[in-house]
Amino acid sequence: MCGNVKLGVVCCCKYSFDYKAATEIYEGIKSKLNEIPDVDWILWDKMLVTAEDAEDAAKCMATNLVDGCVIISGTFHLGHIPLIINSVIRRPLLLWALDELPYNGGKIRLNSVCAINLNASNLYKSGIKNFTCNIGSEIDFNWIDAMKMIKAIKGAKLGIAGYSAEGFFNVNVADLDLYKYADILVNHYELKELYSKEGTSPQPVTAKDISDIYKCDCIQESKVEQVAQLSESMKIFMEEKKLDALSVRCWPEFAEVFGMAPCAAMSYLQGLGYTIGCEGDIEGTLSMLAVKRLAGHAPFMADLSQVNFEEDYALMWHCGVAPYTLWDEVSERSLSDYRDGGKGMTADFVMKNGQITFMRIDTANGKTRVFAERGTVIPMSKDLRGTYCKVRFEKSIREIINTVTETGVAHHVAMVYGDYLDAIREFAKIMGFVMIE
Repeated sequence: MCGNVKLGVVCCCKYSFDYKAATEIYEGIKSKLNEIPDVDWILWDKMLVTAEDAEDAAKCMATNLVDGCVIISGTFHLGHIPLIINSVIRRPLLLWALDELPYNGGKIRLNSVCAINLNASNLYKSGIKNFTCNIGSEIDFNWIDAMKMIKAIKGAKLGIAGYSAEGFFNVNVADLDLYKYADILVNHYELKELYSKEGTSPQPVTAKDISDIYKCDCIQESKVEQVAQLSESMKIFMEEKKLDALSVRCWPEFAEVFGMAPCAAMSYLQGLGYTIGCEGDIEGTLSMLAVKRLAGHAPFMADLSQVNFEEDYALMWHCGVAPYTLWDEVSERSLSDYRDGGKGMTADFVMKNGQITFMRIDTANGKTRVFAERGTVIPMSKDLRGTYCKVRFEKSIREIINTVTETGVAHHVAMVYGDYLDAIREFAKIMGFVMIE
């Protein structure tokens, strides 16, 4: 729902350097930038030389509501320019220095690196720290990815139905903390609102939709209908409320009142692209929203459930809520009601192999942190209920366990396929979060 990230681009120069060469380089950069997907570029054509030039460009960026701005030092230039742009837009900046050109007459031609040094020092000493420096012929793609994550969470319409699960005090977060760092005003709803929606959406969920995805031989046909009914009701609810993401207190009351836990419905809806987090974990759900924007596919809210120190792996598990699209295509993808006296309807399957990154936004003791690691999902058989995978991390599992327990990181992470650790580090830096690794 957040749309493409919108990024401004300007290029600065000084006429005493080779500004004509810098102008040619800038034209080439603009062409390359327009090829990058999922970004709306606001490209300022005129080279910035004076403070007045900077004011004109900054007003354009502000009018276009850019999410961030790339300031290219085509040559060495006036130190006023980035400061003026920052004063007007107050958005993250990428300071980009170009590689020096070959000498053609005994004089340095661009002196671009010296300019980025000047700009970074000016910003840092004025208390501005949400800038990133990049040197070379290519833009910093990790910065772009970080900006996409910020775009996904800033001002997101986030809902919570119920509260955190019983005893899960560690996933609670103050509403105004979320507003402070992400401009989010949490919308609070009652659980009943999730399963009481009547009517149908343009493409209503049917029992056949459910049985086409999951093997349902082990449950009654009426329960398949109930999963479809709940999926449809939750889908209508999220669409009516225009929610980017929803966190649900999925136990203990849900099964008792509705007659069925929402796990299977959540698995199905996440496979359709809806972002839904378990157990009333708002920052865990927000983490899912952030990494989904990175990867372009649904993440998995996972528990670090079991560890094997001898073989150095962990089981990333949760009780049947992983998006069905993450299935390994080998195990049987099924539904079961083994929990809560037959009311705990869950999806059961092993998740696919491949490289993964997991992260969590986590506020504690007045500081918001980001915990992130990467690893590889390795093959395993379907040995238990729920949705799960076996992961071997770059670090030893003992080191990871020590980190999460010693720093008090909450027990849910957003797991996504792909390597995004560098982008997550950049995201944490720009947001001013403490990075835990």
